[in-house]
Amino acid sequence: MGWFKKTSTPPPPIEKEDLWKVCSSCSAHIFKEEWDKNLKVCPQCGYHERLTCWDRVNMMLDPKSFSEFDKDVSFTDHLGFSDGKEKYAEKAAAAKDKTGLGESVITGKGKLKDIPVIVAIMDFRFFGGSLASGTGEKILRAAMYAVKHRMPYIIFSASGGARMQEGTVSLMQMAKTCAGIFQLNKEKVPYISVLTDPTTGGVSASYAMVGDLNIAEPGALIGFAGRRVIEETIKQKLPDDFQKAEYLLAHGFVDSIVDRRELREFLAKVLQYWQK
Repeated sequence: MGWFKKTSTPPPPIEKEDLWKVCSSCSAHIFKEEWDKNLKVCPQCGYHERLTCWDRVNMMLDPKSFSEFDKDVSFTDHLGFSDGKEKYAEKAAAAKDKTGLGESVITGKGKLKDIPVIVAIMDFRFFGGSLASGTGEKILRAAMYAVKHRMPYIIFSASGGARMQEGTVSLMQMAKTCAGIFQLNKEKVPYISVLTDPTTGGVSASYAMVGDLNIAEPGALIGFAGRRVIEETIKQKLPDDFQKAEYLLAHGFVDSIVDRRELREFLAKVLQYWQK
């Protein structure tokens, strides 16, 4: 008698767990468990992978301490904009469904090593982290809450710049958000700006670069206009590391470069110093 019988019913599919992460920079294969433990920093080349806003919340803030502000504030289609292929409202709604976010930033309060803080965390997945009317409104409201309650304000920027689909309204957010930061400065409430990859365009030209302390993650792209546009304008070849965090530190545009794995501890020490 045979030990095995062939059945007509195919076996259930075997679920394969993705055990590896491939580094976007050096293409090294890293165990996913090690990758997550290393806060999505490549152990081979040190590349800092882009994070979602919720990744950042979980990494920087104390567990279960975060309370989100203004979930209902979202994009507005002032111009009824369409690029000829798709309407802005439809594209933004699709981004909302895909990411679960109402805008390119989440704001709220939480604790960082038991220190109460207000945070605004941008997410590049939503329209490239672009600055629009909803983004500016949320950042301003969070700033006003920080002023009222005298709580330190930390913004984690990750953006391609102003959102072109909202036209001049998006550019107005540069002044609007800086007005909120001015109130923090006026009331001597600390504002820390953390620049991640990338921080460009209207965000780099406004609130991202006016912190009491401007901190960058290693290798982050930080600048206003694109490299090619600048080279074509000035008719010169730019240095290879131009607009990288290390270049900006060397030229005095940022105060410090801090590895993501050390950033939580670094921020806690800064805030503890302010409390004294």
